[in-house]
Amino acid sequence: MKKITLTDLYKHPHVQKYVKRSGMVHAISTAYHAYRLAVKHGVDPDMATKAAFLHDIGHYKWYKNGHWDYDMYKENDIHAIKGAERAHRILVSLGEDRKKAKEIALAILLHTDSYLPAGSLNLNPLQKVVALADEADEEPGGSHHYRTVSDIKALTMIKKLDEMVDEYNEEEKVKHSVS
Repeated sequence: MKKITLTDLYKHPHVQKYVKRSGMVHAISTAYHAYRLAVKHGVDPDMATKAAFLHDIGHYKWYKNGHWDYDMYKENDIHAIKGAERAHRILVSLGEDRKKAKEIALAILLHTDSYLPAGSLNLNPLQKVVALADEADEEPGGSHHYRTVSDIKALTMIKKLDEMVDEYNEEEKVKHSVS
């Protein structure tokens, strides 16, 4: 089975459309946070960075009178539900392992509790990493969705993160082959 990279995801036309809508800088920053948290907490950084990069792929922009309405967004948003489904479909279409695609989609589904009734969720380690990575990049009033980056810079950052994930996986293979 072909290894699906963040670069593969980045280049997908639906990812371009929906991630740009929700904020490419936020997606990339959250993926970098997820990498750091995944390494720290013993979570697969490949799955964590993919889930974090795609975590807001279900966003819909809520406008009122031509302006972003953050309160309307907070009241009506179900982006995690839509995003989990979109991400799963894209991952499977690219050839991602179906079990991994499901786990990534579930991490996207549970990265926020904004659409759920009050209470707490019992998140698995991957889901916790993605939620924490998202929180680490948030700004008041949803401003984190509006930072911008050129396509060239975004692709450079994504490729660097792919390299970091590959290097980590190689180091882990060496550790396990020695022990």
